Amino acid sequence: MSTQQGQAPLTGLRVLDLATLFAGPLAATMLGDFGAEVVKVEHPTKPDPSRGHGPSKDGIGLWWKLLGRNKRTITLDLSKPGGRETLLRLAATADVVIENFRPGTLEKWDLGWAELSAANPRLVLARVTGFGQFGPYAHRPGFGTLAEAMSGFAAITGEPDAPPTLPPFGLADSIAGLATAYAVMTALTARERTGEGQVVDMAIIEPILTVLGPQPLWYDQLGHVQPRTGNRSANNAPRNTYRTADGSWVAVSTSAQSIAERLMRLVGRPELIDEPWFATGADRARHADVLDEAVGAWIADRTRTEVLEAFEKAEAAVAPIQDVRDVMTDPQYEALDTITTVQDPELGPLRMQNVLFRLSSTPGAIHWAGRPHGADTDTVLAELGLTEREIDALRAEGAL
Repeated sequence: MSTQQGQAPLTGLRVLDLATLFAGPLAATMLGDFGAEVVKVEHPTKPDPSRGHGPSKDGIGLWWKLLGRNKRTITLDLSKPGGRETLLRLAATADVVIENFRPGTLEKWDLGWAELSAANPRLVLARVTGFGQFGPYAHRPGFGTLAEAMSGFAAITGEPDAPPTLPPFGLADSIAGLATAYAVMTALTARERTGEGQVVDMAIIEPILTVLGPQPLWYDQLGHVQPRTGNRSANNAPRNTYRTADGSWVAVSTSAQSIAERLMRLVGRPELIDEPWFATGADRARHADVLDEAVGAWIADRTRTEVLEAFEKAEAAVAPIQDVRDVMTDPQYEALDTITTVQDPELGPLRMQNVLFRLSSTPGAIHWAGRPHGADTDTVLAELGLTEREIDALRAEGAL
């Protein structure tokens, strides 16, 4: 263990990652980034499908290199008697188990909460599913796309006269992954007081609903249903994307009144500030056509560089619309080391997102990218106390 890893805040915490695709594994990644020892448990012949998602290089899935970082990888068939017994032995040494099987699956293998907590009363079991452990939808197959649809996200995303829009990435899964890491740390904190572990029931349909804001409250109190407004906001204006003279795009926000006033002076329309409706964000939003025309016309006459420089000088809020090529060279991301380099024995240097946040005294770190399927099986089981003969027997049974 490196000195930096030894200083990490979660050093000494052991996590068994039994989950696949993407929320549960991401939660384990977040814990591993800050020092937890994460053991990724995969089926011997059906590894985590994220290994095959998206582009690959030399037959090696790149998404897995990100999602599997800081994890040791072992294989175990939990439906086999030897696999079940080995998992219970692993659970006895662990602090956290993260799983995302459909409700009842672990119980079918006699590996439910009753058995796991008997093996280790201090264990925290995080159960991540599409719809939660109970209710009319609990046994349905669940994916992040369904959560993005059910939560109301898709209904408010897109242009007013266009279809509801789903995100082109795992939004609901990612939000649920972060929420699961938070839930695990909350349960571990409670364990410090009670001495006992507990079950975390994480339904992917719920965290995304939380980050969507006060829609249920608005509907409950006012009957208000938020419509699709494209890039515009009902709470402030101008707020949109605008095309520059050189064919680039920028995004502008005026959530603060002072920023909106600075922007109108910048684009040569200070008289709009004196309009009665300009005094509040909601009233400005009702006059978005006028404001968009003023800002859009000014931006359309200037290059992206000119726009950004003028906004910065005026202390108005703007950002370029960047694709991944821009992100990789953005000076602010470079200063923060947001995209960092990880040395990988299979593919060489890899550039990927760094740990999620910076701690001044006990920083996290990426020690390795995702490892090959089952690379650490024999080592982890030997550390558990299994002899070479016992490991061979498990392999002969098909449990490894």
